[in-house]
Amino acid sequence: MENYKRICENVENARAKYRSSDENIDIMAVTKTVAPEKINFAIEQGITLLGENRVQEYLSKKDSYIKTAQVHMIGRLQTNKVKYIINEVAMIQSVDSIKLAKEINRLAEKNNRTMNVLLEINIGDEASKSGVAADELDELIYETAQLENVRIKGLMAIPPAGCGEDMFDRMHSIFLRVKERSVPNVSMDILSMGMSGDYELAIKHGSNLIRIGTALFGARNYLEG
Repeated sequence: MENYKRICENVENARAKYRSSDENIDIMAVTKTVAPEKINFAIEQGITLLGENRVQEYLSKKDSYIKTAQVHMIGRLQTNKVKYIINEVAMIQSVDSIKLAKEINRLAEKNNRTMNVLLEINIGDEASKSGVAADELDELIYETAQLENVRIKGLMAIPPAGCGEDMFDRMHSIFLRVKERSVPNVSMDILSMGMSGDYELAIKHGSNLIRIGTALFGARNYLEG
C-alpha cells in the first residue's frame, strides 16, 4: 500500500526533525466507512491499531477483521453503548465525562477486567465536537482516577482544522502538566493527536499516536480522519 508507505516515511521524517530517535509514534488506521477487506489489507501491510468511530458499524464488521490488530474506540460514545464494546476493545479514547467513566468502570468490574482510557479534550471549544473543556480536565482526571477498573493512559484531542500550531502546543503543554503531577492511577503514556491533514504538526508537538483515515484509505464522505 503506497499510502501507508508514504505515511510511514513522513512519520520518520517528522520524528527525525522534531523528536528523539527512541520515541515510538504509533499509526492508527481510522476505519469509519472502510470495507473490512481494505482494513485487512492495511493490517497485512503493518497496521497494528484500528480506530473505530461508531459502535454499530464496528459490531457489523469486527468478525471480518484479521485479529492481530488492536482496536480502540475513538468516536463519541454513549453510556448505553458501552456494554457492547467493553470486552471488544483494548482502549476507549473518547472519555469526556465522569458519567461515561463510571459506566465503563461498572461494566469493566462486572466483566472482571480493567479498561484503559484516554480523556478527550475539546481543545478548540467547538460545539460540534465532543470532549471536556480544558479548564474542566483536572476535575475529570481526579474523579476518574478514583475508579478501580479504569486506567487513564493519556489524553486525546482533535484540534480544529487549519488552527495552526497554537492549539497543538497548548494540548502538549496540558499533557506535560498532567504528567508532571504524577497522579495515582494516571499515566500520561499517550498523547493521541493528529489526523490526515496535520499529523506531522502533531508529532512536532508531542503526539505519539496519530489517527489516519483519508490519507491511508482515500477520500470518503466525512470530515474526521
